[in-house]
Amino acid sequence: MALKTLIIGACGQIGTELTLSLREKYGKDNVIAVDIREGNEELMQSGPFETADATDYKAIEDLVMHYEIDEIYLMAAMLSATAEKFPMRGWHLNMDSLFNVLNLAKDKKVSKVFWPSSIAVFGPSTPQDQTPQTTIMEPTTVYGISKQSGERWCEYYHKKYGVDVRSIRYPGLISYKTAPGGGTTDYAIEIFHEALASKKYTSFLSEETALPMMFMDDAIKATMQLMDAPAENLSIRSSYNLGGISFTPKQLAEEIKKEIADFSIDYAPDFRQDIAETWPSSIDDTFAQKDWKWKHDFDLQKMTKAMLRGLKKQA
Repeated sequence: MALKTLIIGACGQIGTELTLSLREKYGKDNVIAVDIREGNEELMQSGPFETADATDYKAIEDLVMHYEIDEIYLMAAMLSATAEKFPMRGWHLNMDSLFNVLNLAKDKKVSKVFWPSSIAVFGPSTPQDQTPQTTIMEPTTVYGISKQSGERWCEYYHKKYGVDVRSIRYPGLISYKTAPGGGTTDYAIEIFHEALASKKYTSFLSEETALPMMFMDDAIKATMQLMDAPAENLSIRSSYNLGGISFTPKQLAEEIKKEIADFSIDYAPDFRQDIAETWPSSIDDTFAQKDWKWKHDFDLQKMTKAMLRGLKKQA
C-alpha cells in the first residue's frame, strides 16, 4: 500500500515545491495538500487539496483519519519579519500547530513527522562562522524563539513518547516558483525579480551581510532525503544544521552583473538588518553529511543562472 502524506502549509514557499515533488514521487492521490488558503494553479491542479487551520487540532485530526495519513509535513509558520510585527499571532501559529502534529504522532495516528526549524534559532552570542550543530542559542526574534522551543519539544516527544520526528534548520531559501514569505533573507529572491524588471535593486540588508542560503531544489532534496533515512541512522532529533552557500548582497549582485551587465544595486538597511546580524554567516552541517549523506548541488553561480532562467520562463 502506498504511503499517504499530509502537507500542512502546502501553499507556502517551501510547501508548494515540496508538495509537487512528493506527488511526483508517491503519486498525486497519495499526497494531500492542506492550507488555510488556496495556492497557485499548478499546486491546486496537481492533486487533492483541503482547507484547514493548522492550529485547529480537530480539523487536522479529521483529515488524518479520513485520508488514513502515515506522515505529516508541518510547513505552516509565520516567518521572521512578519512575526516581529505580530508577536503573539506568530507564537500561537508556530507552537500550537506543532503540538497538534506531535500529539497525533504520540497517539499513534501518524507514524512520522517532519517539522522545519531555521537558522533563526541562533542569536548574537552564537559563533557566526561555521556555526556548530550544538552551540549557544539565544534567539532575539519571535520566530527564532518559537523555533528553538519547537526543537526542544521535538526532542522531548522523541525521547519520552518515541515519536519519529525529523527536522532541518533551514538557511535562507531561494526560489523562482513562489513569492517570498516575509523572511529576513527575502532580498535574495527580490533582487532577481528587480534585476529583470528594472535592472536595479535597493537591498534592505547592508552590502557585507553574509548569510547562509540555499537554492530551493537543494532544500527539497534534503527534506526528502532526511525523511527517507533509516531511523537508526539519525543522531539528531532536535533539528539538523543544513549548510548550502553563504554570500553577501554585494557578492550576489556581482554574480547577477555577469548575466545582466547594466544591473545596479544600492543599500538602505531597515529593521531586518538587526535580525540578520544575530544570525550565522555560515553553517557546519557535518552531522547531516554523516547521518544521511547530505551534500548540496547548487553553488552561487549555478543558483544565479537557474533563478534568472526560471524567472524569464515565467515572464
